[in-house]
Amino acid sequence: MKGLQLRRSKALLIGGLMGCLAASGQVMAADFDPRRGEVKVLVDEVSASGVSREWLDDAMGRAEFSKEVLDAMTSAAEYNLVWHSYRDIFLGEDRVREGVEFIAAHREAFERAEQVYGVPPEVVAAILGVETRFGQIKGKHRVLDSLSTLAFHHPRRGKFFRGELAAFLEIAWSQQVEPDELVGSYAGAMGYPQFIPTSYMAYAVDFNDDGKRNLWTDPVDAIGSIGNYFAEHRWQAGAPIYLEAQGPATPPAGISFNQAKSPYVSVSQLAQKGITTGAAISGDTKVVPLALELADGSTQYRMGLNNFYVITRYNHSYLYAMAVTELAEAIAAAELALETESETGAGFIMDIQFEADS
Repeated sequence: MKGLQLRRSKALLIGGLMGCLAASGQVMAADFDPRRGEVKVLVDEVSASGVSREWLDDAMGRAEFSKEVLDAMTSAAEYNLVWHSYRDIFLGEDRVREGVEFIAAHREAFERAEQVYGVPPEVVAAILGVETRFGQIKGKHRVLDSLSTLAFHHPRRGKFFRGELAAFLEIAWSQQVEPDELVGSYAGAMGYPQFIPTSYMAYAVDFNDDGKRNLWTDPVDAIGSIGNYFAEHRWQAGAPIYLEAQGPATPPAGISFNQAKSPYVSVSQLAQKGITTGAAISGDTKVVPLALELADGSTQYRMGLNNFYVITRYNHSYLYAMAVTELAEAIAAAELALETESETGAGFIMDIQFEADS
């Protein structure tokens, strides 16, 4: 009887330890057993596309659950910050200077990307600056773990992430890289531009003609791929991203502001609510109405145009699109100041002022 009680006590102890491990995100790799349930279904589907079944079994056998990833999905800055707080994350002087230096280091690739895709260097650089600080911060999570966790444990978006996991496995197989050695964001975004796997498959380009689409370590491929992404989403070369506007102290009712979708409110409709722009633009033109909260509590109005909407296709957040836009403006202004310094011989001082601070 004592032996039975001892075995029961051990079983309870082991069960408690496993529960603690699960809570800390350190469960066994068998959580993603490729021979069972939904994991097997996914492996079967990817195998049918030409990926080795043995390789897939081995890959999923290395996947580990991460509670940290699930927690991070509910605390993204895009969902929890207002404009002035979000903006301050990305519009520092150091990041602007790094953007200028990054463009200078890869000038040929940026200029060629603009010629091919119509996207200015400062906009491509701003994406890289916001996403990974120009390749310095590419993420700390194993992509295999992030996508496996989200694919089979996310309460609402499992189907989406199963598609991303399948695409990731195909990429790793075709690129001949070890799937458990690649790191990225908690949501499975990868490399310099933080493409999710399906975007990698659809929009990544071999911009340096070395026979590989390498977004993990090749900045030239990343520059071309961002340009291609924007072009495929109908970026309009030479067109502005937004218009400055003026309006009442409090955003008026009846207008849905800050929506990351195709321009949906006409300029004339906004004018009826007291929101106007000094730009020469038809009243029939549809825009994305933006009401940005500043640090002093006031509201800054802008009208997002088609190119603003295109930026939101990269990340479906008006905060993200506006941060990219202002960082691009700051980088362009710093480049111009540097060119002026070179022409006049005066010492270059970084002194970029951002309109949102005024």
